[in-house]
Amino acid sequence: MGIMREIVEKLIRVESELRKRKREDFLAVYNTGEVKHEKQLAFHKCTKRNRWVFGGNRSGKTECGAVESVYMARGIHPYRENRKDVCGWVVSLSQQVQRDVAQKKILHYLRRDWIEDIVMLSGRKDAPENGIIDFIRVKNVLGGSSVIGFKSCDQGREKFQGASLDFVWFDEEPPEDIYAECRMRVIDRRGDVFGTMTPLKGLTFVYNEIFLNRRNDPEVWYEFMEWEDNPYLDKGEIAALALSMDERTLQSRRYGRFASAAAGLVYPEFDENVHVIDPFPIPKEWQDTISIDPGLNNPLSAHWYAVDYDDNVYVTYEHYEAGRDIDYHADAIKQISRRLGWHTDGQGRLNALIDSAAKQRTLGSLKSVAELFYERGILVNPNVEKDLFSGIARVKSYLNRNNSLPNLYIFNTCPNLIRELKGYYWGSGDVPRKVDDHGLDEMRYYLMSRPKKTPPTAEKTVIQKDKERRARVLRRGNISF
Repeated sequence: MGIMREIVEKLIRVESELRKRKREDFLAVYNTGEVKHEKQLAFHKCTKRNRWVFGGNRSGKTECGAVESVYMARGIHPYRENRKDVCGWVVSLSQQVQRDVAQKKILHYLRRDWIEDIVMLSGRKDAPENGIIDFIRVKNVLGGSSVIGFKSCDQGREKFQGASLDFVWFDEEPPEDIYAECRMRVIDRRGDVFGTMTPLKGLTFVYNEIFLNRRNDPEVWYEFMEWEDNPYLDKGEIAALALSMDERTLQSRRYGRFASAAAGLVYPEFDENVHVIDPFPIPKEWQDTISIDPGLNNPLSAHWYAVDYDDNVYVTYEHYEAGRDIDYHADAIKQISRRLGWHTDGQGRLNALIDSAAKQRTLGSLKSVAELFYERGILVNPNVEKDLFSGIARVKSYLNRNNSLPNLYIFNTCPNLIRELKGYYWGSGDVPRKVDDHGLDEMRYYLMSRPKKTPPTAEKTVIQKDKERRARVLRRGNISF
């Protein structure tokens, strides 16, 4: 009987421990929760190697980074090929922020029985949440063990040298030199960098390198995350907090936007999730024309435009390159046109719009740029409308999806035009800053060449029609109704 009682008591203790572990398995709750945070899922599903979440406070962005780190260290990532003996870093701005935010989140999702060892910089390993962790050794389900190390930017760039890593998670925006050093750390293992941040510092290198993606790095991906995206936030609290903030603060704290740019964007109507689309085969009858903004040292920008049966405009392809001569650009434009099956005239020549400055002859040339293109089989039309403000208004009308006018869609094969739209903002004197606008210029020329559309007139109500009838009668001097 004593042995049986001892066995029963042991089973009870085991069952109790299993129930306790289940209650503490917050990763399972994250994975199987009834309400899904769709943008968190998009982050985890993305297979690119340089991923960022720009999110407001309490939008759920930090959870992404912590869970992604645990997925990789445990070898249980649901959407990626898993590795064993993974080594990664969690990078915070300071050790205090590490303890209060990233470290706390990692411990939240890392079950205690998954931990082989914890090495502390300060504090006790039996209460790691109260101290500063150096690294955690994690049991990897594929065999062996993984390491999650913790670093803080206030240690300086030298502390980030030497290691070969599978991942780096930046909790908030790091200094540029530390970001660059961490990029080097993941090269050997073809690892990942990912960041979760609220953009409070203005137009920093992250704005240029990630949001604008000036290098056109195909591995760069980002997502904006705001309060409404978090299904666990109370709607009443969201409304109350929004009322307490000015517009600039709201842009960054709620929407995770780069407020310094958003406040002065020329085209705030542009939404990359709406206006940028995947390429599809363009019917021959949709093909319209090419538009060119010429440049030699500066980039030459050319785009191929198509129009559907509802007058929606599609920017279907891009040639964008600096430091090349006319022969190179003409040849590139003709090669792209052949690949696209673009229409020509009866003699195999292409038609295009071009900046009117292309008519001018310089001291170094007896022929204008327009004439040089013409000789190379590209019949450019320099008679374009260049008024800046009416052109901007026309572009806005195509980007505004709520005015019942045709829309503008850009294939994702046009990264430089997309980058220019995102980074084009007003300067002094209500004039846009004259930088990175070559694609925008020729897009304006093209859209201004199209017939001006006006919103359709709304059907008049019975009351409006009756008022008009009465007015006509009064004008005739007949007051009898």
